[in-house]
Amino acid sequence: MAKTDRLSGLVQEDPILWKDRRRYLGMPISFTVYSFDENRFYCRKGFFNTSEEEILLYRILDVSLKRSLFQKIFGVGTIYLNTADQTSPVFEIKSIKDPVRVRKALSTRVERERDEKRVLGKEMFGAASGFDGHEVDFDMN
Repeated sequence: MAKTDRLSGLVQEDPILWKDRRRYLGMPISFTVYSFDENRFYCRKGFFNTSEEEILLYRILDVSLKRSLFQKIFGVGTIYLNTADQTSPVFEIKSIKDPVRVRKALSTRVERERDEKRVLGKEMFGAASGFDGHEVDFDMN
C-alpha cells in the first residue's frame, strides 16, 4: 500500500498571474525571476546557490515605479514595494518589462487581497513602523 504524503494536502498551488526576469539591456538574461499569484509575490535569485523570497500581497503598503532614461530606452523599469514585512521592508523588482502595466496589476491584486482579508491600512502601518503590539504607557506628568 502506498504511503500518503501529509504535505501534499497542505501545499496549495495557485496559478501564476505574472512572471518575468530581471533584464539587462532589455534582454532577460539574468537568474533573477519575479512572479506573483493571487496571494503572494515571489523572487527567486541565483543559479548555483539559489534563494527564494515570498511576500504576502496584503502586507504590501505601497507600490511605486521609477524609470531612468536608460530604462525607458530599453522598455524596462523598477518597481518598489514598501511592505510591512520585517525581512524586506522595501523590495525592488528591478528592470522588468512593461513596468507600468505590472505596477497597476500588482496594485489591483494587493487591494483585492486586503479586502478579502479585511485588513485596514491603519493595522498595517503599525506593523511597518516597528510597533510590536505591546501597549505603551506614557506618563503625562
